[in-house]
Amino acid sequence: MTFIELQGVTKSYSKGEHRITPLADVTLEIKQGEFFVLLGPSGSGKTTLLNLLGGIDRPDDGTVRVNGTSLNSMGPRGLAAWRATHVGYVFQAHHLIPVLTAYENIELPLHLFTLDARQRHERVALALAAVGLTDRATHYPRQLSGGQEQRVAIARALVADPPLLICDEPTGNLDRDSAQATMHLLRRLNEERGKTLVMVTHDVNAASFGSRVLRLDKGKLLEQPAESVQ
Repeated sequence: MTFIELQGVTKSYSKGEHRITPLADVTLEIKQGEFFVLLGPSGSGKTTLLNLLGGIDRPDDGTVRVNGTSLNSMGPRGLAAWRATHVGYVFQAHHLIPVLTAYENIELPLHLFTLDARQRHERVALALAAVGLTDRATHYPRQLSGGQEQRVAIARALVADPPLLICDEPTGNLDRDSAQATMHLLRRLNEERGKTLVMVTHDVNAASFGSRVLRLDKGKLLEQPAESVQ
């Protein structure tokens, strides 16, 4: 079943006197439960595509539909409410709040919902268990390794149980072992929990964990040869 659909999407920005078009007439379908990976160098438009899927940006032309919802027709408040329930974000930088514990960082998104303390606790406990950090709940970010911080960030993305996880260079700041562990965790969330994952990366090894890999080059989507992501 199609979960994400882009039809003829173009997005441009002004930079001084120049007009930059990171996405040009892009058409794309991503199936429900797919682990879709987009490869490409910095500046190729990968993050622009993620911003469109998350309703952070709007296309200049074309349509964006996610899980049957047309994002083009929604206003800012509607998009914010939609993101809270439908999208979890994992970034290259962990964006954890230093003065909050791992538990409190993960709990933070739940304050957007009408949940009582017991319901929030149950969800945070499940998220911590999913990423294997139950024993680090009371630790602050400074007391965690880089890989553990990224797992907290993944738990925070999961805690509201969104159907879509958007991952922007999730291994970019990690050492090799932590990067491998992070990718195995993301693949497990995809396979065991049925999350649809959309990840952008320039790391060929990270890309090899995806079920489908395309390359973005000069605003166009290209097939990525299978042997290049082994």
